[in-house]
Amino acid sequence: MPDNPLQHLFQKVSNCFQTHLANFTGQPQNPSSSTSKNTIFSLSPPSSHVSSKIYPANRDTSSVQPKDVLNKGKSAAPVTKEELGRATWTFLHTLAAQYPEHPTRQQKKDVKELMAILSRMYPCQECADHFKEVLRVNPVQAGSHAEFSQWLCHVHNVVNRSLGKLVFPCERVDARWGKLECEQRACDLQGTTNFDED
Repeated sequence: MPDNPLQHLFQKVSNCFQTHLANFTGQPQNPSSSTSKNTIFSLSPPSSHVSSKIYPANRDTSSVQPKDVLNKGKSAAPVTKEELGRATWTFLHTLAAQYPEHPTRQQKKDVKELMAILSRMYPCQECADHFKEVLRVNPVQAGSHAEFSQWLCHVHNVVNRSLGKLVFPCERVDARWGKLECEQRACDLQGTTNFDED
């Protein structure tokens, strides 16, 4: 069990990122193991069999041609603010869907810390500043899965209103961003149980 309860989810995101990056660059990936020698990106500490470099200098990139990118329907342009926002909300709602009904003290702390970090480190400074203000007025509520999911839906709607977008009916949040379909509940957040409950 990982020390950080979010590490499992971050590893899933890392694996997804690796797959998409491998598809984008044409770099083959070993689907049976996320710790293969072809690992492009990892959130795990470096080990003797996993490269600690994100983009190894000795990697052959000659097979990646602009036509390969265009043939896959991908744009070489940087991500837009809107695309980044949609991806961030998808990640956050997916995290909330996996959040336990009875979180540990550490899980509650981690979620609040994650939101605070986003309000400081988000790549769009205008968005980060706005999110910081939204958090000030609407402090994170993470006492249970239902509470966190509803709080996140509420703050997403606050942001949507400020952008002139439609709001989402929060009573449908679990239907829209339900639990990930994983074998043997492998997507459930696993936290340490060494902390006392609040």
